[in-house]
Amino acid sequence: MWWILWLLAALLALFCTLDVWYYLRAVVVVLQAWFQKPVWDITGEQCVSGRVLPHDIDMCHMNNARYLRECDFARFSLYTRNGVFKATRALGATMVVGATTIRYRRALCIGEGFELRSRIVTWDDKSFFLEQRFVSTKDGLVCAVMFCKQNVIRVSPDKILQFLCKRKVVCPECPEDLKHWISFISASSQALRAESGLEEKKK
Repeated sequence: MWWILWLLAALLALFCTLDVWYYLRAVVVVLQAWFQKPVWDITGEQCVSGRVLPHDIDMCHMNNARYLRECDFARFSLYTRNGVFKATRALGATMVVGATTIRYRRALCIGEGFELRSRIVTWDDKSFFLEQRFVSTKDGLVCAVMFCKQNVIRVSPDKILQFLCKRKVVCPECPEDLKHWISFISASSQALRAESGLEEKKK
């Protein structure tokens, strides 16, 4: 009897201190992607389906933070299917999100189905840049669109792609709207460095 109480107490402590459902779903997403058809085109679009559930909502529409959470899982799936996760592990690299921006165009309401379409748009010497779109299955409207800067640590995106494709991969041209966002990130970084005195220290 006591071991049941200890188990319940341990589970309670675990759920109180960690976002357990996030980690469980991440494992499920990666396992599902592992058994799906690979995405051979590194810039190819991957589509995952979803539906707005009661725990996703506030005021009967999808909570703003839930969009970003869904994008996390969609990227896990994409990187598993296109081999980027495998390449980063093999090269001893890691990836972290460096920046995101999202524009909401129309609310996704409770019970509404959607497709989350993710693709790598371009890259530079330090990061991949992705676009992720929430498309309503009701009328095909793009309800939200997000850009994500995925920083690669210890190797470059070029090395990851060469490992995957066994050749030099030509970087796609950066769309105009993404250029503006990248310029904003650079300007923001410079301003924050100046504010904290880092630019002066470099001199």
